Amino acid sequence: MAKNEAGSALKIIPLGGLHEIGKNTCVFEYDDEIILLDAGLAFPTEAMHGVNIVLPDMTYLRENRHKIKGMIVTHGHEDHIGGIAFHLKQFEIPVIYGPRLAMAMLEGKLEEAGVRDRTELRSVLPRDVVRIGKSFFVEYIRNTHSIADSFTVAIHTPIGIIIHTGDFKIDHTPVDGERFDLQRLAEHGEKGVLCLLSDSTNSEVPGFTPSERSVYPNLDRVFSQATGRLFVTTFASSVHRINMILDLAQKHNRTVTVVGRSMLNLIAHARNLGYIKCPDHLLQPLHTVRSMPDENVLILTTGSQGETMSAMTRIANKEHPHIKIRQGDTVVFSANPIPGNTIAVVNTIDKLMLQGANVVYGRDKGIHVSGHGCQEDQKLMIALTRPKFFVPFHGEHRMLVKHAQTAQSMGIPPENMIVIQNGDIVELTEDAIRVAGKVPSGIELVDTTSSGMVSAKVLQERQRMASEGIVTIAAAIDWSGKLLAKPEIHLRGVVTSIERSLLQKWVQQRIEEILGVRWSEFAQPSEGEQLEVDWGGLQGMLERELQRSIRRELQCQPTVTLLMQIPDEPPVKVSDGRRRRTRTAAQVAS
Repeated sequence: MAKNEAGSALKIIPLGGLHEIGKNTCVFEYDDEIILLDAGLAFPTEAMHGVNIVLPDMTYLRENRHKIKGMIVTHGHEDHIGGIAFHLKQFEIPVIYGPRLAMAMLEGKLEEAGVRDRTELRSVLPRDVVRIGKSFFVEYIRNTHSIADSFTVAIHTPIGIIIHTGDFKIDHTPVDGERFDLQRLAEHGEKGVLCLLSDSTNSEVPGFTPSERSVYPNLDRVFSQATGRLFVTTFASSVHRINMILDLAQKHNRTVTVVGRSMLNLIAHARNLGYIKCPDHLLQPLHTVRSMPDENVLILTTGSQGETMSAMTRIANKEHPHIKIRQGDTVVFSANPIPGNTIAVVNTIDKLMLQGANVVYGRDKGIHVSGHGCQEDQKLMIALTRPKFFVPFHGEHRMLVKHAQTAQSMGIPPENMIVIQNGDIVELTEDAIRVAGKVPSGIELVDTTSSGMVSAKVLQERQRMASEGIVTIAAAIDWSGKLLAKPEIHLRGVVTSIERSLLQKWVQQRIEEILGVRWSEFAQPSEGEQLEVDWGGLQGMLERELQRSIRRELQCQPTVTLLMQIPDEPPVKVSDGRRRRTRTAAQVAS
């Protein structure tokens, strides 16, 4: 790579993953070239009614789509690849490089979304180096995480080497035998790493993160104690954990049936690539295991995070069409709730226990370990890479701050590190690091049932309807601006002590008052002494005025909707002998 002679700075712009968990997305920009590192999603909070997926604000990339040269994928978790299919509907990405498992999962997503032709997918192996544009060479370095085929990347740029850890922990006894390539990290550290961007998720936790292998004996004990059917739920992408579960099922003479689309897809891809190894007879469809003795059945499901439509949640809610909990069943939650999901998880556990299941869960059981490094893992990463500059990545604000403190304890000067937010433009040169501005940041909300984006206004309306209710008013108005009948009023989810008959009478009076004062604004003479009525404008004005009045009267903030009816008949004469002409109701609706 040619040295930077023009004095250009490298821009690093995180669009997601900072001050939050999820939607990890980062932009690297040099001169007129952009590469992306991951493009993930997050899941909605309870207040995001009707929203299925949360994405980062991609305005900056839409505006600079002509600069995009390619994408680096570090691993196959949804918070790193889940947004790619949505982004490809807005702009093309010439090429995407990533691990074989992530690329297999991504290909299915792109085919389903109908955007497979908008990019080229290329799989990489450990220590592969790929060139993207003129300014970037990217080296893939094997790391260890909670999913197979996970990588740290060394990005060679004209100003120096940037190492982005991706999600990682340092597991010296990985289940699949694929060890962290610490040697290669140390070699880069010896040559000189300009900047380290490092996973901060467990920066508040002292010590090392335990090996994935430490879960095996604890799961083994639980399996041996289960007398009836055994249910196990874990992250669908936890290939190592699934491998152990299948191995233990064999050991304890249990046939496995998999329930949950995401887990079925992941297991299929992982088996094709050799990451999951088990005999074919071990996995059987649900209808086959129904006839087996309970002590020979293991049901592997999604739903470890209490997701609304997941298999385990539907089972807990008695909504699954084929599976019901029975007395004596054992349900194992081999996962800890991620931030924001705790209430959903404990509610699911309660419902399962009420139906007679023995539920095994909790950190004290040793049936789950994190895929993210704790403080000692993070220290080892800093010690091996010996970066000049340091930026904590991936985590909530307190995690970023704590990681920066750890880096300072390792000898990195405070002036050589920054704690940033989504949208910050980090300007990096050979001699300095600083925040040089900001690009649009925030969230974009997706309603997958309608394949559309949910605007802030629509979300506010949904939240208001959920919290304050809705008032619907139906009013029929004639050509002279008079009510043809008493308006009908319906309240849904609105708490009020006012009797409906009184409220209806008050609404009628208010409509008549408004029409009496403002009808002339919307009914104006035109050529030939005819009268044009702006029914659409009138309806909008009435709705706004009624909303203000009703909220003031009821002392709450319901959504108010006016359904206005106008007679579909020929124009009629008015008192001065002129005829009024107006649009029909059908024209107003169109």
